[in-house]
Amino acid sequence: MKEATIQDIATGLKKHFAEHKLRLKLIDRHAFAGDAGFYYLLPKAIVQPDSVEDIRQLFLFAKENNTPITFRTGGTSLSGQSITDGILVDLSKHWKKITPIDNGAFIQVQPAAIGSHVNHALKNYAAKIGPDPASISAAMMGGILSNNSSGMCCGVIHNSYHTLRSIHFVLPNGNEYDTAVQEDYDRFEKNDTSIAEGITALQKNILANEPLVTKIKSKYKIKNTVGYSINAFIDHQHPLDVLAHLLIGAEGTLAFIADAILRTIPDKPFKTTALLFFANPVIAAESIPALKATDADALELMDRPALRSIENMEYCPPMIRLLSSEATAILCEYQGIDAMDLKQKLTNALPVIATLPLLGKLDFTDDAYEQAKLWKLRKGLYPSVAAVRAKGTTAMLEDVAVPLENLGKAVTDLQILFKKYGYYNAIIFGHAKEGNLHFLVTQPVNTKEELLVFEAFNDELAALIIQKYNGSLKAEHGTGRQIAPFVKDEWGDDAYKVMQQLKTLIDPDNILNPGVIINADAKCHLKNMKTMPVVEEEVDKCVECGYCETHCPSRNYTTTPRQRIQIRRALQRLKTEGNITDHDILVKEFQFSGMDTCAVDGMCATACPVSINTGELIKRLRRENHSTFANNTAMQVAKHFGLIEGVVKFALRTGNLVNNVFGKRSMTKITLSFRKIIKGFPLWTGSISKPVSIKANQPASPDVVYFPSCITRMMGADKEDATPVNEVIRSLCEKAGLQLLIADHTTGVCCGQLFSSKGFLPAYQHTVNETIDKLWRWTNEGKIPVLMDVTSCTHSLQTSYSYLTEENQQRFTQMNFIDSIDFAADHLLPRLPLINKKKTVVFHPVCTVYKMDLLHKLQNIGNACAEKADIPFLSGCCGMAGDRGFYYPKLTASASRPESAEVTANKYDGYYSSGKTCEMALHEATQRNYQSVFYLLRDVVGS
Repeated sequence: MKEATIQDIATGLKKHFAEHKLRLKLIDRHAFAGDAGFYYLLPKAIVQPDSVEDIRQLFLFAKENNTPITFRTGGTSLSGQSITDGILVDLSKHWKKITPIDNGAFIQVQPAAIGSHVNHALKNYAAKIGPDPASISAAMMGGILSNNSSGMCCGVIHNSYHTLRSIHFVLPNGNEYDTAVQEDYDRFEKNDTSIAEGITALQKNILANEPLVTKIKSKYKIKNTVGYSINAFIDHQHPLDVLAHLLIGAEGTLAFIADAILRTIPDKPFKTTALLFFANPVIAAESIPALKATDADALELMDRPALRSIENMEYCPPMIRLLSSEATAILCEYQGIDAMDLKQKLTNALPVIATLPLLGKLDFTDDAYEQAKLWKLRKGLYPSVAAVRAKGTTAMLEDVAVPLENLGKAVTDLQILFKKYGYYNAIIFGHAKEGNLHFLVTQPVNTKEELLVFEAFNDELAALIIQKYNGSLKAEHGTGRQIAPFVKDEWGDDAYKVMQQLKTLIDPDNILNPGVIINADAKCHLKNMKTMPVVEEEVDKCVECGYCETHCPSRNYTTTPRQRIQIRRALQRLKTEGNITDHDILVKEFQFSGMDTCAVDGMCATACPVSINTGELIKRLRRENHSTFANNTAMQVAKHFGLIEGVVKFALRTGNLVNNVFGKRSMTKITLSFRKIIKGFPLWTGSISKPVSIKANQPASPDVVYFPSCITRMMGADKEDATPVNEVIRSLCEKAGLQLLIADHTTGVCCGQLFSSKGFLPAYQHTVNETIDKLWRWTNEGKIPVLMDVTSCTHSLQTSYSYLTEENQQRFTQMNFIDSIDFAADHLLPRLPLINKKKTVVFHPVCTVYKMDLLHKLQNIGNACAEKADIPFLSGCCGMAGDRGFYYPKLTASASRPESAEVTANKYDGYYSSGKTCEMALHEATQRNYQSVFYLLRDVVGS
């Protein structure tokens, strides 16, 4: 049967699925084409189902149209198992439910639940899931289950397979089963007799084959995700239980996993962490058995090239930069159920550690902040290393395991192999406690000769791991396309036949992720390699790991940072291929999905291990796209900003008057009508307030200069409080005994963020230099600090140095810009009596709170002013981006939805933030009145 065309598929899918569940544009296909691995296929369509019935329809459609389907959740897989040239089923938008059971002893998860979110749901029960992959902040449960993920601490005991209690799934024939439902066991044997009997027959054949049983037991003593989890045939009796566990690690080739219930493990709250240094990786590896015997919970190895890739990160200990060329570190951690348990563990371990041939060590620390920095080094190692590869090369991450007693020898052999094939910059790291090594090589894949080098290396690697060490070619990253040609080599004929028969039995039409795990093409691992064309600095560093995506405000609306980068690469590929038609279509579609709806908030950089700020990329692209006329217009606005501010204030007063006379939604209705006629006309939202009057105040000996932001001046009035924020600040300073200077004529003075975010560089440079010049005079040439009342404005000024004139750069170094959060925490709280503490309050941290590392101070303010102060776990960028939410309100609605749901599930006595437009966005999302943190202090201090 002939495979359906792109147009056939699009037409057919429209008949079965609502428009909002389909992503059929060219930009969608390119945005979803790649995952974190080094293979690449362009899907024909993307479907985002939200029900089991949708899944059934997809299975039927795929069969009728002879079109394969592949499921994807977080897209953090590394072996080519979540890409397709058929229909990509993106589950990440829905399927997020998380339900703790029996006081956290178990937890029910849907496939799009993020691993770290699952652990957060278990936090109050002092429990966590067993698997702990380095990508847990981005990886979703569908992938964690389908890859049989393990990680840094869970070993082979607490992986997905061994912690599975029950699973709810749909077979390719549309039949649905749940092993938590006892009746489904009989129903399975009755409704799917051939599958049940086929599994039983395979099980009998395996159990009758004593050498194969022995091999299966031996292979799973170490980490192993090569092929199907055929240990299920000897671990379980009933065919439904066998099938349930075969689905773990099956990489979406046998069924759709709708949800699963996992047994949790204790999350030991007491931890101590250190870095141990050794002369070289062989000595470090040979020390692992002794360290494991001390009951260490984590032993993570990092060789010198790996450490070199992260030694200049701000959170990296300085001593790492001084290490010798072959020095190797082991991140060692002990955990305890209480302080005494941990102390006893460490007491027993230290004498053993003292006998090891240490080059040095970073002493054990119990400080959670310091521990987090050490783990950030380890968890971000793969993308950090890959980011420093040569431009145009592909980062290829291998994942092997050997019996622990052979770890040192295996490291030696790997180093010999690297030198033989010219991988002089190869790095080794991994979960050494379990004999699990990751190593990364960078390889261009643009010519036949380059592929031949990679082929020969893989062949020799396979022989080394399989034959010499009886190890696993894939310990935890899954078989995918990368290892499919070697499954038979590792498992032997008998086991491979079982796997082939299993795939045919469950998926006879081969519609589920064909080519993954079972692939007749011995060269499939050398095909469909992801090329990395040289594009731009931010793009070239990215390995598409996907860590950034959960922090992006447009992730559920248009595209994510990873997808924007993938599209930039796609444009370059199309240009190289001479495909001008698709190139031009993609450029046009990228304008809205990539450019217009990027909030340029930079939150992606806070999650990226190498701090790639896609927002800066988009701002640069905006600058490059601006015409001379557009730049000149922006410059005129900047030069006459005081006049513009006056016009805006008049418009806002008029709009509020219209609402007062004709009803509070009148302006919203009017602007909605205008938006139908004039593309890009701003929307009037219900949270828009009125301008405020800024009264000058010039004491003889001021302690601080207050610079009210332009957004405060234009919209500083509170919707429910008669006192505007500028007056609240003045009052607090009086009570704290601080002399506040407010200059005359603050109208027209701006930090320039309005222009920089839109890419109007000349206008931004003019504005920020004018502002620094004025502030220099107001602060008595830098002798008085400047108070800013909007955190994003503070950040804008604090990071403006490179855009200043030489004279203003010299002035800048002598000036001190204090954010509202710093001022409240460090200057007001110590001076004010806290009389009327609130019971519960909640904060929305604006994006720059994360970038300026102010989250702990915001929490400190809350702890001082309330019995309980919450920062929502799902808080993130609201998408407002200054004014972008007025032009793209769906962006703000989509971005704030998760946080809004978390906030509105509780009742608070106050809602606070540190940015006016962000407060407006959260007001729209929650229908709660968000205010500046200064209002919280005012209420607590009292009159």
